[in-house]
Amino acid sequence: MSEYIPPWSSPYIIGIAGLSGSGKTTVAQEIIKSINEPWTILLSLDNFYKELTPELSAKAFNNEYDFDHPDAIDLDLIYECVKSIKNGKKTEIPMYSFSNHQRIKDQSITIYGANVIIIEGIFTLFKKELLDLMDCKVFVDTDIDICYSRRLLRDIVHRGRDIKSVIEQWDAFVKPNAILYVLPTRSNADIVIPRGSDNYIALELLIEHLKNQLKIKSTEHINHLKMLGLKINPINWDNVTIIEETNQVKVIKTILLNKETKNDIFSFYFDRIASILINESLNFVKYVSGDSMGKTIETPINVKINPTDAFFQLNEIIAVSIIRSGDCFIKSLRRTIPAAKIGKLLIQTDSRTGEPQLHTEKLPIITKNSQVLLFDAQTISGAASIMAIKILLDHNVDENNIILVNYTTTELAIKRIFHAFPKIKSVTACVGGHGSTDSDNDWWMCHRFIDNIYYGTN
Repeated sequence: MSEYIPPWSSPYIIGIAGLSGSGKTTVAQEIIKSINEPWTILLSLDNFYKELTPELSAKAFNNEYDFDHPDAIDLDLIYECVKSIKNGKKTEIPMYSFSNHQRIKDQSITIYGANVIIIEGIFTLFKKELLDLMDCKVFVDTDIDICYSRRLLRDIVHRGRDIKSVIEQWDAFVKPNAILYVLPTRSNADIVIPRGSDNYIALELLIEHLKNQLKIKSTEHINHLKMLGLKINPINWDNVTIIEETNQVKVIKTILLNKETKNDIFSFYFDRIASILINESLNFVKYVSGDSMGKTIETPINVKINPTDAFFQLNEIIAVSIIRSGDCFIKSLRRTIPAAKIGKLLIQTDSRTGEPQLHTEKLPIITKNSQVLLFDAQTISGAASIMAIKILLDHNVDENNIILVNYTTTELAIKRIFHAFPKIKSVTACVGGHGSTDSDNDWWMCHRFIDNIYYGTN
């Protein structure tokens, strides 16, 4: 098991419940705006209504189907989705059409990497298993007559309903179920907000509490990353390959470190050493003889090679670049493996907290047996690489099949990475000293210069 726990494997989960029209969505949107956490997702129970049979669908169009009963919502599916997101898995969220009373076929919302999950709906606090996943449970308590007027406006303007059907549904289903099923869930809440979104003081207190909890969570994540570099467990240096310092490599290193080197010259020589690093990393890719695969080749003069002398790549090679530092390897990769599929990860450090954060994830289809070359020109603290490796594991890549390729790295970064993921391979050209364990900015390698010069933005 990996020792690294990314933010999305322990997201802060908030449940918001209340009567229909109580202002749950308004409270949720105010929380999202105020905590200013980009990796916040809002899960509405409105998207989890169950599929209707033709008979039930006909009832729905005649306003005879009870959408406000707990059995109308697939609470088991919402539980499975939240649990999947909490486990760091890519999760598909269904989409529901209120005008057609059906889920929209072949359409869903893909979610991965959430730090905060807000679940909003009338039965958010109804299912015990879902309650157990939540860190904070909120009930928006608004007078039922106010809820009635809000529901009329919402369903007519935003959901394409006529006024007669809305009133009939309220009297027949909404109000009785609210009293019977929704109001009792108020006792499951940690926080009750009287008057809903109009209660600014209660809302401010709730938001301040959430901000403090997220700050604690962020600090714990940073400390956890630093502790990986302080562990005294031995590292298997056999999995770390430093390319041989030939005369060619020594000269290229000198050219790259010389501040007088022009950008075009720098890019040319970095491409050369990138090719050397990629070729070295390919030594870890699995190859098998044609004998074991039952295949061979013919030479240009039509002579068949003995199957034991023919070798074939066993698994597909996928390249994943940590933007933008890792993109410096792509030109050399295209020359070496023209058909390689390429994925992108944008991981940046929060300037306020120093916490690595996943901004973008664009990966091709990866199987468990795919060999993945993970590119990062400079590995300084190791935080981005650790997060990237965890993302690959979340996409079912075998840890043994991950090869981290970089030009420079620090000993502390290597310690952090290999204490978290001891089975990966690493190929590098330069390894720096220990640096500081207190600050990631005290190392001689702390400034990212390679991608700046390579792309001419220095």
